[in-house]
Amino acid sequence: MSQQWLWITIIIIGLLTLATRLSFIVFMGKMQVAPIVQQALRFVPIAVLSALIAPTLFFPTGSLDISLSNARLISGILAILIAWRTKNVLLTIGGGMACLLILQMLVLHH
Repeated sequence: MSQQWLWITIIIIGLLTLATRLSFIVFMGKMQVAPIVQQALRFVPIAVLSALIAPTLFFPTGSLDISLSNARLISGILAILIAWRTKNVLLTIGGGMACLLILQMLVLHH
């Protein structure tokens, strides 16, 4: 495949992605959504985030690991507790990352 076709493909895919996202913005503003659908849509972000994060926490090496040696799981649990208590996104991310870095440094030094 030539460089030109690669760029054409990337541009077309980008435009299709933009059109898909823009269609929701344009059409959702002009139509009424049932209250039950609106209520269900509130849970989409947390469901997507959970689907992205859970495999990393529970399957860090490709197989299920729920042991105390799983630094990612421990850090994730701490992040969940920070989020629950503080409702602060930056503190949650910072606390989880700090915990992960500390645990990884402790493992590397032993």
